[in-house]
Amino acid sequence: LGAKGNLGQQLVKVFSPDNEVLGWDRGEIDITDRELIIKKITDIKPELVINAAAYNAVDKCEASDEEYELAKKINIDGPKFLAEACLKAGAILIHYSTDYVFDGAEKNGYIETDQPKPINRYGKTKFHGEKIILELSGSGLKWYLIRTSKLFGPKGESEMAKPNFFDIMLEQSRLKPSLEAVDDELSCFTYTADLAKATRELVNGDSGYGVYHIINSGACTWYKAAVELFKLAGIEIEVKAIIGDELARPAKRPKYSALLNTKLPLLRDYQEALREYLGK
Repeated sequence: LGAKGNLGQQLVKVFSPDNEVLGWDRGEIDITDRELIIKKITDIKPELVINAAAYNAVDKCEASDEEYELAKKINIDGPKFLAEACLKAGAILIHYSTDYVFDGAEKNGYIETDQPKPINRYGKTKFHGEKIILELSGSGLKWYLIRTSKLFGPKGESEMAKPNFFDIMLEQSRLKPSLEAVDDELSCFTYTADLAKATRELVNGDSGYGVYHIINSGACTWYKAAVELFKLAGIEIEVKAIIGDELARPAKRPKYSALLNTKLPLLRDYQEALREYLGK
C-alpha cells in the first residue's frame, strides 16, 4: 500500500524480482475503508502486506483539526484495519513508524524498547497506530513494526509524494544566495532504496517479529546534512545554522530523536547513500 509513494516505489522494485507483487496506491484502495480493506486482502490472501501509506504533514496536522482527523484515519484506523485483515487472511503485516513517537529528551538516542512519548499531533497518531498493532499481536497477528526517519530518495509517482529535504535544499540553492537550516534537532537520515532492501532482508531473515529501527548510520542535524549535501554536489553556497524555534512551525519537534538499531546489521552512512542518490 502506498505503492507509488517515495518508499512504496522502492519496495515494489526490491520485492518484485522473485515475488508476485500487487502494488496498491490511493486509486486502488482506501486504507480508511475497513470493509474494503478486509474484503480485498482476504480475497487474495497474500503472504505479506506492507503498509507504506501514511499521513506525514506534521505542521498541517498540528494547525488544523480537519487535518488531524485525516491523520488519525490514515495513521491509526488504516493500520488497525490492515492488521485485522492480515489476521483473517493469515498474512504478515509490515508497518512503518517514525522517530517522532519519541519526545527527544534522551540525548543518547532511542532503542527499540524505549517507551514512546510523542510531543506533537502527528507523533501521537503514529504512536496510536503502533499500539494497535502491538495489541493485536496478542490475537496472533504476525508483524514487523519498522521505525525510520528523514526519508530521502527518488520521488514517487503519486501526486501526494513530497520532495525530500535534499531536493528542497538543491532547489532553494538555485533561487537564493544563502540558505538556513535547523541545527538543534538531531536524528538520522534514511535512503529509501536502503530501507526497502533492509525490509526485504528482515522478512527473509530469522530475526523474528517485533519492533525494528532501520536508518542509515550517522545521526546529524538538518544544518550538518545541508552542508554535506552541497559539499558532495560541488555547490558553493552559504548555509546558516539556526535554532528550530526561529521558524514559525505549528508543531514542536523532538530535539534528539536519533533511532538506535540494536537488532540488525547497520546500514551504511547516510553520506555514502546521499552520494549515490546524487550520482556522484
